[in-house]
Amino acid sequence: MAPLPLPLFSPSPKPPPPPPWLHGPSTQTHSPSPAAPPPPAEAAPPNKPRRHSPQPAPARTAGGKTKTAAKPLTAGVPGGRTRRAVLGIIRRVRSLELSDPPSPVPARRNNADAVLPFHLPIEPREQVRGAAEKGKPRAVPWAAARDEGLKVALRREKKAREPTRAEAELPAGELDRLRRVARGMGKWARAKKAGVTDEVVEDLRREWARGEELAAVRIVEPLSRNMDRAREILEIKTGGLVVWTKRDIHFVYRGSNYQQNTKHKHYFVSNAQNVSPVKYNVPKSQIKNSNKGEVLTNGNSKADDAIQENDRSIYGHKDEEPVKGTLYEREVNRLLDSLGPRFVDWWWNTPLPVDADLLPEFVPGFKTPFRQCPPGVRPTLADEELTYLRKLARPLPTHFALGRNTRLQGLAAAILKLWEKSLIAKIAVKVGIQNTNNEQMAWNLKHLTGGTVILRNKDFIILYRGKDFLPGGVAQTVIQREAEVGDEQVKEEEARLRAVDSLQMVGGLSSEESSVGTFREYQDFQADHVHENTENSDTIIELEAEKHRLEKKLKDQEWKLSVLNKKIERSNQALAKLHSLLSPSEQSADRELLTEEEKAMLRSIARKMDGLVLLGRRGVFDGVIEEIHQHWKHKEVVKVITKQNQARQIMYTANLLEIETGGILIAVEKLTTSHAIILYRGKNYHRPAKSSSSNLLTKREALRKSIEIQRRGSMKYFARERQKSILELKKKLTYVTRQIKYRTPRS
Repeated sequence: MAPLPLPLFSPSPKPPPPPPWLHGPSTQTHSPSPAAPPPPAEAAPPNKPRRHSPQPAPARTAGGKTKTAAKPLTAGVPGGRTRRAVLGIIRRVRSLELSDPPSPVPARRNNADAVLPFHLPIEPREQVRGAAEKGKPRAVPWAAARDEGLKVALRREKKAREPTRAEAELPAGELDRLRRVARGMGKWARAKKAGVTDEVVEDLRREWARGEELAAVRIVEPLSRNMDRAREILEIKTGGLVVWTKRDIHFVYRGSNYQQNTKHKHYFVSNAQNVSPVKYNVPKSQIKNSNKGEVLTNGNSKADDAIQENDRSIYGHKDEEPVKGTLYEREVNRLLDSLGPRFVDWWWNTPLPVDADLLPEFVPGFKTPFRQCPPGVRPTLADEELTYLRKLARPLPTHFALGRNTRLQGLAAAILKLWEKSLIAKIAVKVGIQNTNNEQMAWNLKHLTGGTVILRNKDFIILYRGKDFLPGGVAQTVIQREAEVGDEQVKEEEARLRAVDSLQMVGGLSSEESSVGTFREYQDFQADHVHENTENSDTIIELEAEKHRLEKKLKDQEWKLSVLNKKIERSNQALAKLHSLLSPSEQSADRELLTEEEKAMLRSIARKMDGLVLLGRRGVFDGVIEEIHQHWKHKEVVKVITKQNQARQIMYTANLLEIETGGILIAVEKLTTSHAIILYRGKNYHRPAKSSSSNLLTKREALRKSIEIQRRGSMKYFARERQKSILELKKKLTYVTRQIKYRTPRS
């Protein structure tokens, strides 16, 4: 008899609860035959009742059969059918599979009445397809989580941390003691933007010379972005060990064998990078009066000796050390090694860029390389090509680190060598160095190499070699070929002239020579129009270009002035239409007279008043007159505040208020930021039947008038500015025309 099948998810004899992803009808099928009793290993003891039932009591239908409600796959899972909930189900299934690997599916028994336990196979897609064909149970949808493409949905494995030099070289007890000492330190040196400079190293050694075992350094940006790289630089330059790091502070241990009076010599070369001597391969076409075996090296002999000594030590252990890094990283390091010494204070990850400041300032025989664009190719870059090149340059490693603005011939020679294997040269601008100008750097490199600047900012300068770039060997071949073609053309012209002379001697033809269609005509044309690069002709060309630019600008300014004049005319028409709606009243001849004592008394009363009438940008309209009459209903004096600045406008407003209200103007006083107009209602004041006057503008019309006046004033200002610029342009154009006439040779 075949052994009974074991459950998949629980090896215990107690029957497991149904899994949460099970949907549809329960394991109890609606078979007409009675269900077989459970196996003895899975059956519960008869004397021990079950406390917690994993399933609810089945509901009975009218026929007496049990019926269970169908549960969805995500029943009881927070989040429902969201992607996050499905990923949680995948993780749970994966954990169950790892905790209890599935047992092989046993063979089917002949007893048809027996009910097999639920089996959930989780197999790869290839096995599922084969099983489906053979009639085996189909795999669940989340079984694809075992594929390589969906591993990101599972929990990521934490990358093993590599121990530091201090953890590898110092005993654990000594390291703990040093870290406890470091926690109590409150003084540190500060590494500025330039990185770990000689001053910082001297500060650390000064602390060690005082008898201190530890010295602290605070790292600032940009080196603080990569504290692991800062630790490596400190250990290389100081010879100590970084035993502890607290935020942006490194604590450096001097070592047990530190000698105070010994002068330490630390070469700024990373042992992780194979740095070769500084050499430059200048193309043969760019070398004049130099030997074939000449090699350009840096003038700093001490630095070269240090680098060569370090190379010998590196190459001596090259066979012993295993190969590190991918093939791409090794190729990048090999390429950068051939360009020059590395920049050890690099604040980002490896590979370290080439230190452009250590390259020679002048290269004998250097000149801008020869360029020639292939036929049918546009030399300029389109927008799509520029975007593609910028995206291409983003993941590339930085090739050079530059900190000076001029004398960049050595860097230009290295860039030309790099362009033979790369389309783009990526240059980083060093931080913390004074008087660096990325605009001047980019301009000098562009004119030295002939490339195209596709990106320039305070951090990077990216140069594209251009579509017309030719490597050194190809450029030399093209130049030689053009020289050979020129020699052949000269020989053909000489042969043609000899043939013409022989024909004249034999046939007695005319001795007049014609250059039409000959090589001599081509040479004359080249000399007159193409190769005419004299100083006078260049100056005339520049003056003609300046004249054309001034004429275009003058035409543009005149057109803008005409547009402004048309707008001013339309504004005047709109204001005239609004003024036609305004009909101010005439001043009455019968006016009350007040003595100076009465005016002084009314002025003092008005100064102490809190209530006032505020004039806005609309000025005087019917609503202002109505509000003044409301004030006069309870008080004899009213105070009107206006924000106008010009005296003529203020007096016009005061007289208009006096006429329209029928009151008496007492005074106009200057306040801190405005003016106050004081009006007295008069001794014989009678409130008018209609407080608002119909001869003034309404509130809406007054606002339109104010906006139109402001708009016309601004347009008049800009029109005057245009006229001034037109006069200046006419003067410049006259001067340039005279210069062209003076420099043009007379025929």
